[in-house]
Amino acid sequence: MFFTYKSKGKDGEMPGFNTKIMSFIEKHGLLRRGDFVVAAVSGGPDSMAMLDFLVKRQDMYGIRLAVAHVDHMLRGEESVQDLEYVRSYCDHYGLELKAASIDVKQKMKLEQTGMQETARKYRYRFFASVMEELGANKLAVAQHADDQMETILMRLTRGSSGKARAGMPPLRAFARGKLIRPLLGVTKDEINDYCTFHQLHPRMDPSNEKPAYTRNRFRMDVLPVLKRENQQVHEHFQRFSEDLLEDEAYLEALAEREIRTISRFGEKEVHLDIPSFLQMPLPLQRRGIHLILSYLYQKKIPCVTSGHVQLVGKLLNGENPSGRLDLPLGLHVVRSYRNCIFTFVSMNQETGYTFELRPGQNILLPDGGKIGLKINNELPSAGGDYIILHQNEVKLPLIVRTRRPGDRIKVKGMNGRKKVKDLFIDEKISRSRRDSWPIITDQEGQILWIPGLKKSVYDIGPQCHGHQYILYYTTSGGQQSQ
Repeated sequence: MFFTYKSKGKDGEMPGFNTKIMSFIEKHGLLRRGDFVVAAVSGGPDSMAMLDFLVKRQDMYGIRLAVAHVDHMLRGEESVQDLEYVRSYCDHYGLELKAASIDVKQKMKLEQTGMQETARKYRYRFFASVMEELGANKLAVAQHADDQMETILMRLTRGSSGKARAGMPPLRAFARGKLIRPLLGVTKDEINDYCTFHQLHPRMDPSNEKPAYTRNRFRMDVLPVLKRENQQVHEHFQRFSEDLLEDEAYLEALAEREIRTISRFGEKEVHLDIPSFLQMPLPLQRRGIHLILSYLYQKKIPCVTSGHVQLVGKLLNGENPSGRLDLPLGLHVVRSYRNCIFTFVSMNQETGYTFELRPGQNILLPDGGKIGLKINNELPSAGGDYIILHQNEVKLPLIVRTRRPGDRIKVKGMNGRKKVKDLFIDEKISRSRRDSWPIITDQEGQILWIPGLKKSVYDIGPQCHGHQYILYYTTSGGQQSQ
């Protein structure tokens, strides 16, 4: 027997400790009558205090309870004794125990990942399998108020933004049900006092005292200073986390509503209308950028820091009409006048271009061709490559650019829109030429013309009269394209 049971107080318990946990459970709706809870138990003070609390209140909460334990095979005989300790407790209280041994060092070597990351990945994978096997709907883990403070400090220090600055939620989706953290309302000292009072004699892991781990450094060096300033500092951190999550949920909903109306989301890229974006309040701009990055990174939060959000915001709000950022994992952010594209598709800087075109101007293209815009001037010679636009139908300046994924044109004489990609294929344009072929749009992104290929419905023809723009294209040989 590794533990004994000792009674004290009106109900044989520690009233202050128990009241805090019960209040926290009730406030956040962590337990419901009929729940089947799997408690993740290492044998250390935190998980043993949590398990002991739940065991003694199964009837009160009307819950079923089982235990899951993982041996990471990192501490030799010590790990074996951890399992035996947990097994002894479960046998004493008649609890079903599911245990697994996982060679974390071998997994680290094969996957080239860190110890903490690897251990967590396979530990939670096992917990999910236990829930599935037993038909459980809740997983209880033993992070406490000190862990919450460490988490928030670590996230703020590494530059997290938005809701990523908050701590661990008391309740979140996991596997086939929910993950709950009932101890977030109590401190490490209170947990240790509980274990001492009930003579649980929990197992101790020496790695928790090694300064090699970032979390341990915060625990040993930072938290004591904060606690000396205010013994209730953990309550303020928890309230900060909860308030932040509530505020962020509201602001994110507003930002998503706005960003969805001014963006086009694709599988691996997002197109953003910059003038519309700049009309949004700055707090929504920041969250809009974060939403776009989170969408493209598939919510891999470490890839989305406040630094990245700030860089993108500077690009979009800057005076330079064009620019580019290269973010982690091959994400490119390319600004071109009114538009910005976020994409994982490789951007060819040699062939891609974007220019603005105003009346009276000529643009020399990289291949030597020339595009010009006139007002009510004499028409180009017969057979020349040009289109005529009504001044009231297009918004200046025009944009001369290369193709983009999803481009479509309303071809003159045809119904509906046609993919530019299909036009290139139909006309047997080589892939190398497609990337540098000029496409002309107005300020609203409507494709007006693909010189040498197709005119759009915006071409009103030479028979029309009134205020007109004449848009023409000349090849590198100095002749108008035929």
